[in-house]
Amino acid sequence: MIKKIDHVGIAVKSIDKALRLYTDLYGLELAGIEVVEDQKVKTAFLPLGDSEIELLEATDANSAIAKFIEKKGEGIQHIAFRVENVEKALKQAKEKGIRLIDEKPRYGAGGAKIAFLHPKSTQGVLVEFCQRDE
Repeated sequence: MIKKIDHVGIAVKSIDKALRLYTDLYGLELAGIEVVEDQKVKTAFLPLGDSEIELLEATDANSAIAKFIEKKGEGIQHIAFRVENVEKALKQAKEKGIRLIDEKPRYGAGGAKIAFLHPKSTQGVLVEFCQRDE
């Protein structure tokens, strides 16, 4: 079902500040910045081999990213697994007793079809299924 790690999402207070670390120190290159209005988040993607680092900055104090940072501080917020068919992956997870955050996929940054699994069912890790047209 899982093809690879698509990306690791890292919650940050400031993408501009975080980019200095990821580009200057780590030598990664910025692929682009995008605001996803319905998720109240600004994202920056930095390719790393076959995967990416996704920096996530809240655009609203009531967003999931703002709440995450308030509760846990900056850091890894989720891991995204690339799947061929997000609907099928959700169905299989639900059949195996995994609690879903998203019963149906939605669109995320870069036009990817995404859905999240609840961390209470995945040993404390927020897992995202991600389907991209290749």
